[in-house]
Amino acid sequence: MRYIFIGSGAIGGSIGGRLHESGRSVVLVARGAHFEALRANGLRLRVPAGTLTLDVPLVARPEDIELREDDVLVLAVKTQDSVAALDAWAARPVVGGGTAGERLPVVCAQNGVENERLALRRFHEVYGMCVILPSTYLNPGEVVAPCGPYTGALVLGRHGTGSDETARRMADDLEKAHFLAPVATDVMRWKYGKLLGNLANVVEAVCGSASDAAAQDLVARAKAEGAAALDAAGIAYASEAEITKLRSGTVDPQPIPGEPTRGSSWQSLARGAGSIETDYLNGEIVLLGREHGVPTPVNAALQHAARESVSQGREPGGLTAWELSRRIAEGVTA
Repeated sequence: MRYIFIGSGAIGGSIGGRLHESGRSVVLVARGAHFEALRANGLRLRVPAGTLTLDVPLVARPEDIELREDDVLVLAVKTQDSVAALDAWAARPVVGGGTAGERLPVVCAQNGVENERLALRRFHEVYGMCVILPSTYLNPGEVVAPCGPYTGALVLGRHGTGSDETARRMADDLEKAHFLAPVATDVMRWKYGKLLGNLANVVEAVCGSASDAAAQDLVARAKAEGAAALDAAGIAYASEAEITKLRSGTVDPQPIPGEPTRGSSWQSLARGAGSIETDYLNGEIVLLGREHGVPTPVNAALQHAARESVSQGREPGGLTAWELSRRIAEGVTA
C-alpha cells in the first residue's frame, strides 16, 4: 500500500513521516512555503529521541502523481479545506480504469465528525480515524511530535461497517511505525468523544492559554453543553476516561526543549492561516443544540470569538477568558 497524505502539517507530517521512516511507501502533498522547504531540505520531524530528516516523496497537486490501485488517500487538512481537497482528488483517474472516488480508500485523519460525511458523497470507501496525536506545525518543513513511547494513538475503522481487511492492513503498518492503532467497529463513537475534548481548542487559541481558572470554567461549560447536545441527539461517544485509558502509558508527553505543545486552533492563529476549524468543533455542538433544543451559548460565543480573531488577524491571546465570560453573560454569542 502507498499512502498519499493530502495535507502534510502537524498530523500528515507526523503520520507520513513515521510511516516513511518505517519503510512504507509514502507521498506528501504540500503547497507554498511548506512545499518549498520540504523539497529543499526534506521533512524535519522532531520526536523525543531526536530530529529525523526524512526525504519523503513530495507533490504539490493531484495532477503531479499517477494514482495506482494500491494507493490509500489520507485526508489530513482542516475540515474547512476538506471539500476542495476531496473534489480535487475524487475525480482523478486510477491506473487500470475508474477514478479515485470509485476505487481508492480515503482516510479522514482529522478532528471533528463532518469529514466522513463529506467524503462519503465523493468516495465509495471511507475510513474514520480518531487522531490522538499532540503535534505542532509552525515552521515550513518542520513538524514536532513530542509523545512516546508511541507517537500517537490512531483509532481506525471503516465508516458504517467498522473492521475490514484494508483497515487491518493499515493498522498493521501504523503499529510498525510507532503508533498505537486499534481497529474499532465504532470509530465515530471515538471521534465524537474526541470532539468533546476539542471544544477546549478555541479557548487556548483565543485566550492564548486554557490553564487559568476562568479559561478552565469556559472549557468545562463548553463540554457540558457538548455532552447535553450529543445526549439529546442520541449520539454515542467515548468517555474521557476511555480516551485517557487508551493513551495512558502509551502516548505520554515527553517535552522537547524549546518546543511547547499547542493545539491545532492555536497553531492556526499563530501561523496566520486565515481560517480556523472552530465551526466544525464548537460549531458542531451549536448545530446539534439548535436541531434538538439544547441551549449552547458558551460554544456559540467561542465560535463567534474564533471567527472574529481570524477576521481581525489576531494572534493567540487576543481576548481574555474574563472577556469571553462577560460576552456570554451579555448574550453576545453570534
